[in-house]
Amino acid sequence: MRFPKPIKKGDTIAIAAPSFGATTEPYASRLKEAIRRFKDRGYNVVIGECCFKSDGLGISTDPKAAAAELQNFYLDPKISAVFSCGGGELMCETISHLDFEKIKNAEPKWFLGYSDNTNFIFPLVTLCSVPALYGPNAPGFGKPWEQPENDTFRLLEGAGFTVEGYPMFQNPDVQSDDPLSAYIFTDKKKLVCYVPTEGKIKNKSETKSEAGLNRGFAVDFAGKTLKKLSAGENLKIEGTLLGGCLDCLVGLSGTRFDGVESFNREHKKVVWVLESCDYNPMDIRRALWHLKESGWFKNAAGFVFGRPLAAFKREVFGVNQYNAVTDVLGELGIPVVLDADFGHIDPAMPLVIGADAEVLVKDNDIKIKMNGISKSCNF
Repeated sequence: MRFPKPIKKGDTIAIAAPSFGATTEPYASRLKEAIRRFKDRGYNVVIGECCFKSDGLGISTDPKAAAAELQNFYLDPKISAVFSCGGGELMCETISHLDFEKIKNAEPKWFLGYSDNTNFIFPLVTLCSVPALYGPNAPGFGKPWEQPENDTFRLLEGAGFTVEGYPMFQNPDVQSDDPLSAYIFTDKKKLVCYVPTEGKIKNKSETKSEAGLNRGFAVDFAGKTLKKLSAGENLKIEGTLLGGCLDCLVGLSGTRFDGVESFNREHKKVVWVLESCDYNPMDIRRALWHLKESGWFKNAAGFVFGRPLAAFKREVFGVNQYNAVTDVLGELGIPVVLDADFGHIDPAMPLVIGADAEVLVKDNDIKIKMNGISKSCNF
């Protein structure tokens, strides 16, 4: 992996809109405030025209124009990092017009975004061997900065390479009318972890309420089992981080932007970090089946799932956000961490996709040490 150089005061950050722009609230106000904060931190800011366009259907503008903006920013030697203006729905069409060979041969630089931006981050990592930061889109910095925003800039600036989870999160049903509102913490975070064990385990009896969500029983496929991590037990997973938004990854699978087969040849232990936006529990189950049968998880050392948005506390024909994962991946006999702090439910840890990492879990605490960054940057 070819790691980008850390950014520093005086460098230029470009903001592109390869998916949605920021023409509606709360994104317009947040973007304006974020730009002010970037400048106050000492950075120059260049804003792409597509950020202020809304003439496209399901995207800011014509995908060709969005692709040209993103590629021009990425190839411009005067720009040190590119931040995405937003997520969205159709960035898959944007990447059809990118020249990944040119991008691969260019000086690597940080790209920051999440959600629909998986469509650029994933091939950047798997095809170009350039890590990217799965973290807040540019308007996300318009709110008061807390741990996720500070963590993101620590990574970008090379000041630290470890992120930790947060004790509380914001229920997705709770929103503020103030576009610049701080996080509204409503719920205590509770990690749900499964680890492999020897032999077969019978399902534990559960109450009716327990059966609906957060099932604690072991999953048994072909003699391989998982058991729920007990209180006080430690879990460590090591490997190269790979993943993003599951909704996008399924679309990339099998296309010329896939790159997983070659990535697996180079990286023998992969920690899959996955989250979902629009998928219900049944969609998640089908998506994981698809990627598993496509050979993506051949070198999987473990899985870390962020809290899902649409599937959060939902059930479809008995399938929920937990067994949608464990029933499909249980046969692999490797650790699974669920409801981690990243994705579409705030707050979210920024993750460097493509970095070698240690994932450490104990009770409700999760820490991710991204070791590959320090090695490549000679810190």
